[in-house]
Amino acid sequence: MLDERGKDISSAEFSRRLATWRDEGAAHASLLIGGADGWSHEMRDGAAAVLRFGAWTWPHRLVRIMAAEQIYRALSILAQSPYHREG
Repeated sequence: MLDERGKDISSAEFSRRLATWRDEGAAHASLLIGGADGWSHEMRDGAAAVLRFGAWTWPHRLVRIMAAEQIYRALSILAQSPYHREG
């Protein structure tokens, strides 16, 4: 779940979370993008993770592209691809 009150994590940490969910047998995943006011407390409590793309506000169309890129980057990290370079 993406929410303005979520946690900032690195791409490497995101890839580790995806690997953990995969290894625990998660059959599917959904990425929920919050609105201008974010998600309700009840919705956030039910999420496996509540993350954010920093403190700035982003338009939904851009967030969809950013999320797709981060998923691709995370999978590249797990595959040990040179796409993601640290440092």
